[in-house]
Amino acid sequence: MTVFKNTEQELHDFRLRLSAIGVFVLIFFGLLLARLIWLQVYKHADYAAQAEDNRISIVPVVPNRGLILDRNGVVLARNFSAYTLEITPSKISGDLESVIDNLATLVDIQVKDRKRFRKLLEESKNFESSPIRTRLTDEEVARFTAQRYRFPGVEIQARLFRQYPLGQVASHVIGYIGRISANDAEKIDALGDDSANYSGTDYIGKEGLEKSYEKYLHGTTGYEEVEVSAGGRAVRTLSRTPASPGNNLILSVDIELQKVIEEAFGDRRGALVAIEPATGDVLAYVSMPTFDPNLFVEGIDQQSWDDLNSSPDKPLVNRPLSGSYPPGSTYKPYMALAGLELGKRTMTSAISDPGFFFFGNHRFNDDKPGGHGHVDLHRSIVVSCDTYYYQLANDLGVDAMHDFMKPFGFGQITGIDLEHERAGLLPSTAWKASAYKKPEQKKWYAGETISLGIGQGYNSFTPLQLAHAVATLANNGVVMKPHLVKIIEDGETHAKTPTVPKESYRIPLKQENIDFIKQAMVGVTTEGGGTGVSVFAGAPYVAGGKTGTAQVVGLKKNEKGRSVYDSKTMAERHRDHSLFIAFAPADKPRIALALIVENGGFGAVAAGPIVRKAFDYYLLGKRPADKAVESAEKTDADTIHSAAGVKADEESAGGPKPGSESPGNTE
Repeated sequence: MTVFKNTEQELHDFRLRLSAIGVFVLIFFGLLLARLIWLQVYKHADYAAQAEDNRISIVPVVPNRGLILDRNGVVLARNFSAYTLEITPSKISGDLESVIDNLATLVDIQVKDRKRFRKLLEESKNFESSPIRTRLTDEEVARFTAQRYRFPGVEIQARLFRQYPLGQVASHVIGYIGRISANDAEKIDALGDDSANYSGTDYIGKEGLEKSYEKYLHGTTGYEEVEVSAGGRAVRTLSRTPASPGNNLILSVDIELQKVIEEAFGDRRGALVAIEPATGDVLAYVSMPTFDPNLFVEGIDQQSWDDLNSSPDKPLVNRPLSGSYPPGSTYKPYMALAGLELGKRTMTSAISDPGFFFFGNHRFNDDKPGGHGHVDLHRSIVVSCDTYYYQLANDLGVDAMHDFMKPFGFGQITGIDLEHERAGLLPSTAWKASAYKKPEQKKWYAGETISLGIGQGYNSFTPLQLAHAVATLANNGVVMKPHLVKIIEDGETHAKTPTVPKESYRIPLKQENIDFIKQAMVGVTTEGGGTGVSVFAGAPYVAGGKTGTAQVVGLKKNEKGRSVYDSKTMAERHRDHSLFIAFAPADKPRIALALIVENGGFGAVAAGPIVRKAFDYYLLGKRPADKAVESAEKTDADTIHSAAGVKADEESAGGPKPGSESPGNTE
């Protein structure tokens, strides 16, 4: 009886446990079924999309960068395709240096390639590929392809590269591109939705037009939908949205004129800007010395970078845009025009020049010992009489000069289509009051006004501003904004959109006064005693111009109280700057320019021959003489320059004031 009860109890417990297990299994399978229904019914769309995303990879298609051409269609910046050897650090097996050493047995990898690669790694993310070598030869591609299985994480990619076929010519205009840095990436991220346009892009404009027209040159990124295997290999392309190429830039620059001018400068430092007065087209934009922008495309090597930065000639400085210099006597035509317009002088106003001007106890010397004698307003420009403009500056006053010169663009941003333009300095009493801290420094002293009349003192302008001012004068006071890009051409349709602006404004000037000043500038190049007569001797066209020589440092005086200028004993970088402004043909100007040769001496000697070569080419199609003749001309000029013991050019007096900006500063 007891045995039967125990058996019945065990059977009952077994059934209970079995029921519990059954309930548990039922609940478990119920949960699985519910989860299955949830996944298959309610979340089907979401997970289907995720599965599709895992199967399909979105690959950006980088657009072709737009071309840059001169006004005649000469290509200044272009693209070409080449192979690169790239490493993705997160995908390699083994030590990175060992991988590179093994790659070097197949592909030529130099020390500079390794240094550049390490620098790129510092700026990139570990999962991004970085090039260890660019522009592989076909033989190198074949050798690596045969051994590719040995190098996981190393790939050969076909990429577009930027090239500047003319090398150093017009490098400060064109600029260059470079790999996107961390700072560039931050700026791109700040674009918001537009930042997606840089997906897959490795390069961006860094300087010059490449930078200021980046949004036009870059183009629009396309995309490919690519089906990939579980291992991440591309199987097939499902769809493609093509990239739109960047727009082409057609410049106003005549690159042949640019070459002529750069060759005329030789190894001298300086700047020149030539403008078409009627349109504001910049015909030539020269900054000397130049540099090769091709060095920067793939990341400049350290040695080249050190050479460019340590050079005392500062080849990376964009002198027309950011170099600031005193204008010297090139300022006098505008002073004369101010005298006429403001009623301080008439066309017949004359002085008897004794060779100096006294203000208080200070003597301001003229360029010519003994003076120029009887000098009227016309003749004051032709022979560049300092004494005349000392007196005129004193009569006008600094603020009247400031207000008159400002509309011509002196000390103002011109708005040219390049970044980092410098404003220069057009002094006034308000400027000085705000520029200095000490009360005695804030005050404007009447004696400081005198040297402003001959383009010295606090005056400091860029070569671009000087060119803009002479173009405005040649254009009878109609101000045209200077620009380098003449047309933007659509990269796909080739539709051309002109960028030439309409006139900015007109300076309210009397035409008879403008004509008078322009005729006096013609006298500079044609009349006896004119400071620029030798420059245009025998020219089949008539040009108007004005020479200028600007002091860099103050000069010692001899026993007669005159400043002594001896280029033989003076350090080369302490010698005067040579300047020239000009326009031609005089009756209907097609070209106006301003240039400076740093430490070149007298305006007609160093700067003048460059002006003549520029005008001869642009107006006549005449190229410079052979190198032997050019060398002889330069030797003659140097001889004339060295022969001057006592400074006898028209711009000798009125050096920079204590505490003012160095007049020749291009930093």
